[in-house]
Amino acid sequence: MARRRKRKSRRRQEGRRILEHVPQFSIESGEDKPVTAARKFIQAEGILPPALLLVKRNEHTTDRYFWAEKGLFGAQYVEENHFLFPSLRVLEGSPGQEPLAVASR
Repeated sequence: MARRRKRKSRRRQEGRRILEHVPQFSIESGEDKPVTAARKFIQAEGILPPALLLVKRNEHTTDRYFWAEKGLFGAQYVEENHFLFPSLRVLEGSPGQEPLAVASR
């Protein structure tokens, strides 16, 4: 019996495209839980939102978090609900147009 391919959500694909234009930071969690490591890194480095944090939990697992004005969110949630985040609306362009660059602060 043939396996069916999983359907890709257009909304999530669009969110993933938008997140590609956000600054990314890769860190290792060390002894902390991944979300704690992400929060400590944001605090220590003074990172301004929006930003994407890739936290390596172990050699096989990497957790993705999105740092927004509203707080820290799982990247998958943000991909599916990117329209709820004002900082990502700047990156959205009209259909058929390249996304705009992040406005400097």
